[in-house]
Amino acid sequence: MKSMTKRVTAILLCALTLVSVFSIGASASSERSISFPAGSSQVAIHMGGKQVLQGRSALINSVTYVALRDFCSLVGGCTVSWDAKTRTAVVTKGTKVATATDGDYYIYENGRCFYTVERIRIIDGTMFVPVRAIAKALGVEVGWNNATRSVTLTNTGVLPKSGDEFYNANDLYWLSRIISAEAKGEALLGQIAVGNVVLNRKASPSYPNTVYGVIFDRRGGTQFSPVSFGTIYQKPTASSIIAAKICLEGYSVSNEILFFMNPRIATNNWISKNRTFEFRIGNHDFYS
Repeated sequence: MKSMTKRVTAILLCALTLVSVFSIGASASSERSISFPAGSSQVAIHMGGKQVLQGRSALINSVTYVALRDFCSLVGGCTVSWDAKTRTAVVTKGTKVATATDGDYYIYENGRCFYTVERIRIIDGTMFVPVRAIAKALGVEVGWNNATRSVTLTNTGVLPKSGDEFYNANDLYWLSRIISAEAKGEALLGQIAVGNVVLNRKASPSYPNTVYGVIFDRRGGTQFSPVSFGTIYQKPTASSIIAAKICLEGYSVSNEILFFMNPRIATNNWISKNRTFEFRIGNHDFYS
């Protein structure tokens, strides 16, 4: 009898644990209060002339976060599932599928990567995501009123194009390779900054007007060492492809940076002597 009681108790505990794990990131109750991190603040969000997501949104490190499932319910037409093994929420809307993984800095949607600036996080068992990234993935426009420090959402009903439709394949091919060759092992933001340098040059009248042209530009000597070393032709890392996509989405650490160097291994100090230092990310110094 005691053995049977123990087995029943064990089964019940296991079931409760599974329910708890499945609930993470998927809770939809707007009644349960959330204990946001210290230093964060409530932010008002409006849609259709009404305040929405009350108590389910907050400003954390200057980024507006919303409870993922609540936001999807607000937009409508979405289903949300939770993969406890990968700690990933899967949002399906029509034929589009978006994924948000705890700790990541982007939302992936049909081949596209929407940068979140701050990491996706789970707070009190609920997944919270930066509003601009999830809004873009679900076809919602976001407006910010600085005077009232509030957000306005407008549901366009138009889902974004797939990655194959949106990105220029040639630009993605070469941009991901130069990022991988120059910044393999760097944090995502550092890889993005390297990609920004290439795109900033592309936009400048002083450089070629294509990604390929900028990378293989030889005026004044080879511009990027991987071109000389041949590492530009190596298969890019998965993170460099993500960084390249984020750059091609329009995110920029700085529109001014045109040069970068790793001062520990640099064999030429021309950049540091002739250009304006802007900031350092990881092992790279960036200059305008």
